Amino acid sequence: MAPITAPESTDPHFHVFDTAIGACGLAWTDKGLFQVQLPEASEVATELRLGRIAGAAWSDTLPKNIAECEARMRAYFEGDPATFTDIDLDMSRVNAFSARIYTALRKVGWGKTTSYGALARQIGDPHAARAIGAAMGKNPWPLVVPCHRVLAASGKIGGFSAYGGRATKRKMLQLEQSDADGAAPTLPGLFD
Repeated sequence: MAPITAPESTDPHFHVFDTAIGACGLAWTDKGLFQVQLPEASEVATELRLGRIAGAAWSDTLPKNIAECEARMRAYFEGDPATFTDIDLDMSRVNAFSARIYTALRKVGWGKTTSYGALARQIGDPHAARAIGAAMGKNPWPLVVPCHRVLAASGKIGGFSAYGGRATKRKMLQLEQSDADGAAPTLPGLFD
């Protein structure tokens, strides 16, 4: 009989935790974070979606980097400025073009926005605005890679693939006191 061994560190794991806006989730490998799940309609839906997408096993034991990401996400949804630029990402599941976009986008900080076109110019491919829009829709790390900060050239809010769509994106921008669609930020609460 073969001895039972602990799972390899490359095995994906996930964890769901409460925030001010609902249950969020993180999935990781030893290479870093490879999936962020913003709240779905319920905690069960969040857990099911994250577990299915990530193909991961539940874990209450978080590596330091992942525990730090969780703490920052909680703070963010409480309205505290939070940065995620030092959180290691496992980009093994994204193509090279998307990796360039996500890396550039991580430099857009709290309360700032950019456009699809500006991001295309930043990565040296000024005709890639539509491809960037497609990559934003597939972003596996919403908030950590802040796709909610990318607007249309006109300043319109554009799409958002997380549960709640454009309304969630607008509320996240308002939380950061950013202007989108010409609507002034409304505070104090994210979902008031």
